[in-house]
Amino acid sequence: MRPRAPAHPWLMLAPTLLAFGLFVFLPLALTARASLQSWDMLTEPEWVGAANYGALMEGGELWRVLGRTLGFSVIVVVGAMSFGLGLAVLVDRPGRVFAFVRGSVFSAYVVSWVAVALLWVWLLDPDAGAVAAIFRAVGLPRVGFLTDPRAALVTVACVAVWKITGYAMIVFLAGLRAIPASLREAAALDGASGWQTFRHVVWPMLRPTAAFVATTSLITSFQAFDVVRIMTQGGPARATTLFVYAIYEQIFLNLSVGKASALAVVFFVVLSLLAALQLRAWRSRGGEPA
Repeated sequence: MRPRAPAHPWLMLAPTLLAFGLFVFLPLALTARASLQSWDMLTEPEWVGAANYGALMEGGELWRVLGRTLGFSVIVVVGAMSFGLGLAVLVDRPGRVFAFVRGSVFSAYVVSWVAVALLWVWLLDPDAGAVAAIFRAVGLPRVGFLTDPRAALVTVACVAVWKITGYAMIVFLAGLRAIPASLREAAALDGASGWQTFRHVVWPMLRPTAAFVATTSLITSFQAFDVVRIMTQGGPARATTLFVYAIYEQIFLNLSVGKASALAVVFFVVLSLLAALQLRAWRSRGGEPA
C-alpha cells in the first residue's frame, strides 16, 4: 500500500477552510477596514483611522453597551445552565409523562425568537397581559416589566433563558446518558447519597458538556437581537440596548457604517476572548470540553 501523502488532510479540510474564508474571515476583514472609515452609505467613504473607536469610547457608549451585554449574558448563561441541568436530572427517566415534559420544554427552543418575543410582550402587557391579571388577583402592585429601566434588561434575559433552557436540557440529557450506569451503582453500593453521587460522580463527568452548554449559551446571549427589537426596541432609556442592537442602530438609524463596524469588531474580539477564557476555566477544573 502506498503511503498517504502529507497533503491529504489539508485537501480534506480545504472545502471547510474555503467556506470559513469566504463567509467568516473575509467579511471580518472588510468590517475591520470599514471601521477605519467614515461612511454614511450616501457619500464616498473617508479614511479616519481609529477615530470611530475613539468616539465610541469617549462618549461612553461602548462601555455602557458592553456592561449591559455582559450583565445580560451572565443571567442567560447561569439561568439556562441551572434550569437545563435541573430539568435534565428530573426528566431523565423512562415513561410517556417524562417524554412529554421533555418535548414540551424543548419546544420553546424550536419556536422562532420573533414568536417568543411576541408571546411574552402579550403576557407581560401591564394592562391586558396574563401576568398583570395574576398580579391583580393576588393584590400585588403593577410592575412595568418592559417599561421600567430597572426591570427591562432582567425581563428580556429571563425570556431568553425560557427559550434556550430546552436546548441546555437536551444537551445535559445526552451527557447524563453517556455516563456508565455502573459508576452510579458503585457509588450507591459504597453508601453515597443521591447528592454525593451527583457531586462526586455525575458532575465531574458532565463538565465537558457543561463547558459546551456555557459557551454556546454565551454566544447566543451576545447575539440577542430579535427579542430586543420586538420587546423593547433597546429601551426604556436604552436599558436593553445590547451589542447587536447597538450595531443595528448605528448602521440603519444613524447611517454610520464606520461606528457600526467598529462595534462589530469589538463585539467579535470580546466574544472570542470570553469564549476562550470560559473554555480555559472549564479545562482547569478538570476534563477537556466536548
